[in-house]
Amino acid sequence: MHLIRYMMHDGGRSRALTLRHPAQAYVTIRQGVDMTAGYNQQPALQERTMRERLTITCFTLVMFMMLAATQLHASTATSTNTLETIKNSGTLKVAVPQDFPPFGSVGRDMKPIGYDIDMAQLIATQLGVKLKLVPVTSTNRIPYLTTGKVDIIISSLGKNPDRQKVIDFTDAYAPFYNGVFGPASLNVEKAIDLSNTTIAVTRGSIEDLELTKIAPESATIRRFEDNSSTISAYLSEQVELVATGNVVAASINEQNPRKVLESKFLIKNSPCYIGINKAQPALMAELNAILAAAKTNGSLETISQEWLHIKLPENL
Repeated sequence: MHLIRYMMHDGGRSRALTLRHPAQAYVTIRQGVDMTAGYNQQPALQERTMRERLTITCFTLVMFMMLAATQLHASTATSTNTLETIKNSGTLKVAVPQDFPPFGSVGRDMKPIGYDIDMAQLIATQLGVKLKLVPVTSTNRIPYLTTGKVDIIISSLGKNPDRQKVIDFTDAYAPFYNGVFGPASLNVEKAIDLSNTTIAVTRGSIEDLELTKIAPESATIRRFEDNSSTISAYLSEQVELVATGNVVAASINEQNPRKVLESKFLIKNSPCYIGINKAQPALMAELNAILAAAKTNGSLETISQEWLHIKLPENL
C-alpha cells in the first residue's frame, strides 16, 4: 500500500491529503484544483491552475512507473534460475571462510586453502564453470547469499531451524562433530569400550556434557579448563584419549603428525551443508548429484583425508 502526502491550497487555506494510491492522487488532487479554479478566474490564476494540473499528471505517471519497476524487480528476483545464471555467466561465486582452518584459511602464498576451498573447486569443475571465491565471516555469509553477492555458501555451515526459514540446504558434504579420538593402537569403537581408560575433555563443553552421560563408571574423565590444556594433556600422554571436535583433532594432526588422532566414535553430529537460496530446485538437484558422485568415487574422501585426516562417516 502506497501512502502519498500532498499539500493542496483551497481558497487560501492549506489542506494536507493522505492518499493510498497514485491513481487516487491524480483524481483527488485534480478535483481539488478544479474546485479552487472557481474562486478567481483571472488569467494569472488560470495559468497557475494549468501548471498545477500538468505537475500532478507528471507526478502520477512517475508514481505508476516506480510501482511497476518495483513489482518487476520482485518478480524477476523470485523467478531467477540460479543454476541457469551460473552456466550462462560461466562463473560460480562461492562464499568461503578465510579464518577457520582446516575448512578455510589463507596459505603462505596468500591464496585460500582448505576443505571448503577444495569442495568449491570440485563443484565448479563438475559444472564446467570458473570459480570465484568470496571470503565471508560467519555473520555475513547468509546475507551475501540472499542479496545475490554469491551463488552458494560453502563455509562450514550447519543446519538449524532458524536458518532453514531463510535459505535451503543441500545434502551434507563434510563431517563436523564432537567425538572421542585417540591413537590407532587403541581399540575403541563405542562408549562401553572406554572402560578402564582415561579421557581428557574441556570442562563444561558439549563433549564434557555428552560424554558424562555415556561413559562407563570405570572410565576416568579428566577435565581441563580450556582446549589448549586438554590437547596438551593428550600430547604429553597424561591421558589415553581425548573428547573434542573433529576440527580440533584435524588441527592437532596437522601440527603433530607423529601423534595422529584417529576418530573412535561420534558423540554429537552436526555436519556441514551447502547453503542455497530458496526456490532453486534445479540447483539443489545438481549439487546433490555432484555430492553423491563425490562420495561414491572417493573424491570427497580424498578431501577429508587431506584436511581432516579422518575417514568420512558412512552415514554422512
